Amino acid sequence: MTDPHWQQGSLVELEITGLSNSGEGLGRFQERVVFVPDTVTGDRVLVRLVRVKQQYAQGQLQEIISPSAHRVRPPCIVADKCGGCQWQHIDETFQRESKQQQIIDALERIGQFSDIPIAPLLATSQIFEYRNKSTYPLARSSEGQVQAGYYRPQSHKIINLNQCPVQDPRLNPLLAEVKQDIQNQGWSIYDETERQGKLRHLALRIGRRTGEILLTLVSANPNLPGIEEQAQVWLERYPHLVGVTLNHQPNPTNLILGTETQLIAGMPYCREIFAGLQFNLRSDTFFQVNTETAELLWETILQQLNLQGWEQVIDAYSGVGTFTLPLAQKVESAIAIESNKSAVQQARENAEINHIENVQFLAGKVENVLPGLTQQTDMVILDPPRKGCDRRVIDTLCATRPKTLLYISCQPATLARDLKILCQEGGYRLTWVQGADFFPQTAHVECAVILQAS
Repeated sequence: MTDPHWQQGSLVELEITGLSNSGEGLGRFQERVVFVPDTVTGDRVLVRLVRVKQQYAQGQLQEIISPSAHRVRPPCIVADKCGGCQWQHIDETFQRESKQQQIIDALERIGQFSDIPIAPLLATSQIFEYRNKSTYPLARSSEGQVQAGYYRPQSHKIINLNQCPVQDPRLNPLLAEVKQDIQNQGWSIYDETERQGKLRHLALRIGRRTGEILLTLVSANPNLPGIEEQAQVWLERYPHLVGVTLNHQPNPTNLILGTETQLIAGMPYCREIFAGLQFNLRSDTFFQVNTETAELLWETILQQLNLQGWEQVIDAYSGVGTFTLPLAQKVESAIAIESNKSAVQQARENAEINHIENVQFLAGKVENVLPGLTQQTDMVILDPPRKGCDRRVIDTLCATRPKTLLYISCQPATLARDLKILCQEGGYRLTWVQGADFFPQTAHVECAVILQAS
């Protein structure tokens, strides 16, 4: 017989007893799990069940009956509507405790590790105004006004923003004013349902150390009358704006950027200083959005590695050389593997800018390139996407057994999965685990680990 309380639309009272990896509060009703966004451990809440399965449900917060001691007032007035942040309602200390526990839980449950050698979570004091890049989808309101912002959770409805508390505050004036310029130009906005219109996204990027800003418009159609003149107006209006580019993305996919980017005015990149080196960041460059915390993690890693200068290193998933190039200054030689050809070219340019000559750059998928390398290797760096390493990469490492592996991950679950294989089948020992809070106000956590061959 169906439980009348366990069905869509029912109101239930819950105590939130934990947080999920995606940032939602977890409560239990009649031994079934209920996921409730915008809650925190310790909240007593009234919840409406909106998606109901046999053993779990998604809930929608209706009322906070008694708030948790970890609950704070969000500084952003749309924090409960915008999908950009999940955790503005949670105090700083508990956010970090929860991220540390997320790493431990994944390593214990998925990796089957015990006595985990985990260091205290790394974080800077800046829990807002840290993002060096923001990409906003564009839309029109029912009144025809151009909007830019983040989507509501579980929807494609934009919450219009004129500022964002987690992005570098030097970007806020552009967010508010560029929307109005787009409105005045009369450029059409892309409608993903009808697949008509032009402008899709506004992307802003800043070099935290240089203050240089790059503005990119993403358009389904690159024909924007008056774009050159408007770009010159922007360059004159914003002293720190160094370039305006136009990215062409005609395909009806969720990929934000297309493969072609046109320089409209100024430079096609902004400069950033990381680990004492200069990096040129283009619109399509992957670079950690939290410069300061990424640098703090890198300094901590270097201390743990205690490099002697004679090491030969492979950096897999090397991107534009963010870690490869600082590392190359500490070792005899490095090989950088990256599947994105544009990133490889950018890495070569960054190496040339910084007069680094002991890196060999290889374009190709790591699972295809790594097995063919015959050079002696003392250490391999792994920094894969969220899905983790391809099994062929893990098998190659288990077979060749470099002395040291450094694995940097943005997804504790796939990290734990890969570490389990490396330790159980490859004979590695997990000797150091370091979490880092790259994304305050969200549930995301970065993690670096060191493995040593037994």
